[in-house]
Amino acid sequence: MTSLRKLGPSDLQVFPLALGGNVFGWTADEAQSFAVLDAYAAAGGNFIDTADAYSAWIPGNEGGESETVIGKWLAARSNRSDIVVATKVGAHPSYKGLSAANIKAAAEESLRRLGTGHIDLYYTHFDDETVPVEEIITALDQLVKEGKVREIGASNISPERLQASLDFSEREGLARYVALQPHYNLVSRDTYEGELQDTAARAGLAAVPYFALASGFLTGKYRPGASVESARAEKAGQYLESERGQKVLAALDKVAQERDAEIATVALAWLASRPTVAAPIASARTVEQLPALVAVAELSLTEQELADLTEASA
Repeated sequence: MTSLRKLGPSDLQVFPLALGGNVFGWTADEAQSFAVLDAYAAAGGNFIDTADAYSAWIPGNEGGESETVIGKWLAARSNRSDIVVATKVGAHPSYKGLSAANIKAAAEESLRRLGTGHIDLYYTHFDDETVPVEEIITALDQLVKEGKVREIGASNISPERLQASLDFSEREGLARYVALQPHYNLVSRDTYEGELQDTAARAGLAAVPYFALASGFLTGKYRPGASVESARAEKAGQYLESERGQKVLAALDKVAQERDAEIATVALAWLASRPTVAAPIASARTVEQLPALVAVAELSLTEQELADLTEASA
């Protein structure tokens, strides 16, 4: 049995890989989504990450499609108490921003779609600097007091606003962020390392990085001359053109070969070993893509392997 990781200062215990829900109701239909969710749970996974905005960017979708699929799955499997459900507020087309009224209304909609009485981890999706942190934290605290949210987190926030939020929670004895969702991976380190990571570390926050596989680039399937059928191929392909991207791929190839592991597993294992990181997020469109992701729970890289990857990605 894979040992679960404690999520920062909270009581939540999570599998070392969070399953990204952005594909549910987008590139994975309901049947595919159920199959992926079943396989993830069967592998010991218990941490599902979604947002009320997924997948509003698809013509004909309005947002909330991913939450709806997850809600149907939780109901069908009667396993709500086994799963840590994380969702986010602030980017849904009908519920934009982080005003107190909006947070309250959006949370009710998320609870309805998920078919649950509470959200385990509720993130602000993108910081809204037009709203004082005091208003945001007070609104989130109200949801916690009402039992609708267990723990709160922040994503896409500046170190200054994060610190101000933590200070206000501390001062007023209100709910406090326990997790941070930064953009972070082997080819994008400056999006987290530095002041933001230092702030998280000082406060004991757990980092749950998104784009953990750089839109699929860190699976190793993007190579010079290879064409990949994917909604994210263009973005991932850009990394190939950089010197850092090529060095990282070469380092990943070497470790993967020596350890008889998938390239994606090695990339996730590097991320999972980083200071503050509790569980990287990665999504699977098909059941076939899942084993390489959940294998991160079993792969511990040596100090030398970690150092080589860190150097290649510098």
